[in-house]
Amino acid sequence: MKNIRNFCIIAHIDHGKSTLADRLLQTTGTISDREMKDQALDDMDIERERGITIKSHAIQMDYVHEGQPFKLNLIDTPGHVDFSYEVSRSIAACEGALLIVDASQGIEAQTISNLYLAIENDLEIIPILNKMDLPGAMPEEVTDQIIDLIGCSEDDVIQASGKTGLGIDTIIERIINKIPAPKGNDNEPLQAMIFDSVFNPFRGIIAYFRVFNGVIKKGQEVKFFNTGKTYDADEIGVLKMDLNPKKELGSGDVGYIISGVKKANEVKVGDTITSMLNPCKEAIKGFEDVKPMVFAGIYPVETDDYEELRNSMEKLQLNDASLVFEPESSAALGFGFRCGFLGMLHMEIIQERLEREFNMTVITTVPNVSYNVFMKKDLQELKVNNPSELPDPSKMEWIEEPYIKAQVITKTDYVGAVMNLCIEKRGDLTSQVYLTQNRVELSFQMPLSEIVFDFYDRLKSVSRGYASFDYSPTGYNKSDLIKLDILLNAEQVDALSALVHRSNAFSLGKKICLKLKELIPRQQFEIPIQAAIGAKIVARETIKALRKDVTAKCYGGDITRKRKLLEKQKAGKKRMRQVGRVEVPQEAFLAVLKLD
Repeated sequence: MKNIRNFCIIAHIDHGKSTLADRLLQTTGTISDREMKDQALDDMDIERERGITIKSHAIQMDYVHEGQPFKLNLIDTPGHVDFSYEVSRSIAACEGALLIVDASQGIEAQTISNLYLAIENDLEIIPILNKMDLPGAMPEEVTDQIIDLIGCSEDDVIQASGKTGLGIDTIIERIINKIPAPKGNDNEPLQAMIFDSVFNPFRGIIAYFRVFNGVIKKGQEVKFFNTGKTYDADEIGVLKMDLNPKKELGSGDVGYIISGVKKANEVKVGDTITSMLNPCKEAIKGFEDVKPMVFAGIYPVETDDYEELRNSMEKLQLNDASLVFEPESSAALGFGFRCGFLGMLHMEIIQERLEREFNMTVITTVPNVSYNVFMKKDLQELKVNNPSELPDPSKMEWIEEPYIKAQVITKTDYVGAVMNLCIEKRGDLTSQVYLTQNRVELSFQMPLSEIVFDFYDRLKSVSRGYASFDYSPTGYNKSDLIKLDILLNAEQVDALSALVHRSNAFSLGKKICLKLKELIPRQQFEIPIQAAIGAKIVARETIKALRKDVTAKCYGGDITRKRKLLEKQKAGKKRMRQVGRVEVPQEAFLAVLKLD
């Protein structure tokens, strides 16, 4: 056990975590040069296409240092704020962390938030200055930033390059010397924590765990603490590039278990595995419950596919524990699910994975956040996730919406533009700290609903890509919110309803109507598009009917002949309009989100 090291890699997006992990795998000989490819650990197509890590990936490396064999368990983590839950789970299974900072960009928002996560869990931090091969690298400047942040000495910062392989040997040496060996006792009852799971169509559910105490053996009868279910450990082993079966795993080891579990709800991330013969007294304290930030409805295009969609969601939830969903129904879209996501990118990725991995074509409704509604009667509190669930306004006392503390790190040149954007989004500036001469950290109190749609894209635009953003929830505050309904042909479309601040309601209603006018195809009858607040219509656009020239066959003659034909057409259109249904295309739902 003293020769085991468990560590993870944390950094901001694009600071080179996966590339550095590739070099470590290569140097330790875990992966041969022939099998080597960029982002070796990222096994999803989406990860490769977008060049981002979505899932944490665990792998064991063998290395001989000063004649002693060492087992190095590496977990590569995502950098994007939407996947910070993955990071917190990885950190819970480690004793040390490699903090990677891009030498040309310096410290960004996610660097700081992931670092705090690691410090809370008492991890040993090894700072690394990556991308030293770039011509725009600023080693002295960025080293000073790291020293200010974590209070280490200049010699502690390792200069490295994932691309050229500079400093890799130093990193491995530092991991072995600085990161403590895992604590634990092989003689105590078995305690192992599940930190991830995946679904395999041939073998059922594979759970990844870290052993804290005791020994787990192949064929042993084990019990999952929180669910109370018992299984046989059919196969256990360690995670290399492929699954590598072993006879037993002791304290400090990271491995996998296949026990023939078929149902997704029987494996919970954060659960404790223990032995049936000699069970442990208490479970290991798992992770905090995930707090979804953004809610949206996901519906199958064909109503018959509802059960299939449920199965797909359950399998996906195994692989992504931060996805939360519950059944709901809509008048326009039939049966589907109300899903909770950690952010817009997370929602986009889930939608894409459903299509790719499970062949499900789905419709996603307008995302929103959850609100607390207080009723006039006894000030009873209701939690509303969907604007269509909102009670009658006359019965409501007030509404509270979730607020966040937003941290933006940017160059001094863009402070004015960033401030304007945040104030436009109803943000209040709480602090302004100069990190260096030309880098500023701005903190705002903002409503979460304002950052859900296009905030991140616009922040990148106004700062020319030089702003990094991170947020943490602070609780609920009272707000003047009203429900904005969208009516098509006098029928309410509940999927487009939104709760908005009173000051934004008119302008947003107008924008949505104009956008829908562009996107909804013309029909045989006239379609009015209206935005309404209660019974009051605040905006209207009309899609004109496609008309056939019915008077073409009248050559001359009296005007009354033409009039008669036009009146007949008009009556037909009116009847059509009464019975006609308007189909809203999927892109219309998505376009409404990206309104500026």
